[in-house]
Amino acid sequence: MRKINTRLIEEAVYKAALQAGVNLTPTCVDAMKKARSEETNKAAKFALEKLIENSEIAVEQNMPVCQDTGMAVVLMEIGQEVFLEGKLLSDAVNDGVRNAYKDGYFRKSVCDPITRKNTSDNTPAVIHTEIVEGDKISITFMPKGFGSENMSRLYMLKPAQGIEGIINAVVETVALAGSRPCPPVYVGVGIGGTFDTCAFLAKKALTREIGSNNPNKDIAQIEREALKRINDLNIGCQGFHGDTTALGVSCEYAPTHIAGLPVAVNIQCHCVRCVKVII
Repeated sequence: MRKINTRLIEEAVYKAALQAGVNLTPTCVDAMKKARSEETNKAAKFALEKLIENSEIAVEQNMPVCQDTGMAVVLMEIGQEVFLEGKLLSDAVNDGVRNAYKDGYFRKSVCDPITRKNTSDNTPAVIHTEIVEGDKISITFMPKGFGSENMSRLYMLKPAQGIEGIINAVVETVALAGSRPCPPVYVGVGIGGTFDTCAFLAKKALTREIGSNNPNKDIAQIEREALKRINDLNIGCQGFHGDTTALGVSCEYAPTHIAGLPVAVNIQCHCVRCVKVII
């Protein structure tokens, strides 16, 4: 049994939030540079150049890479050999978020859903926990902007719709979104489980590196085919049309009921921000 004080979690979340607010993931930057080199539409190529330039300025000047510094999403894998001590886990996470958003001068965007009164510190964070083997804690911090979040969809498909139905759902979601989520987008897809499970899987899929493939060959084929069809939509960077509408598609899956096929599609804009830490 390993004792971990939640103060360490607070510090890890604080540092991860500051880093994520300023830096795009390396695979996101690489994917945009690749898209720029291959783009045949002049307007889309110009837009990609500006997005890449923006990301470089953010790092150089230590400024938020996007004005929407997002709602804090924290995914935690906690080893079952870990004993937590100190303040409540959720309090530690929220204190880390609160202090990072204050010190980083990040926009505070969290509000009451009915009154719309701002909480003024970007808390509470959205916290997902999973119990895993071992004596370590893995923390993934992802700020999620809502220009793209609002474009996400959930489908309760019939089992007979199968792989083609899943791909159609993914492509339809991106087509309906058009230029609104600031493409080129990154698409997270959750397949199976229940209504709520597949939504979590879609969010979790967005924490994968762009360009990675699911180890399940059938799921990997869905990723490849969906990406091809999305890029055939010709929406292009920032809606200027062109060759790259999505930088990648990542799918996660879980067993489901014999009577259902839940599919969730979570859209991320070109501003892919995700930091992983292990304690």
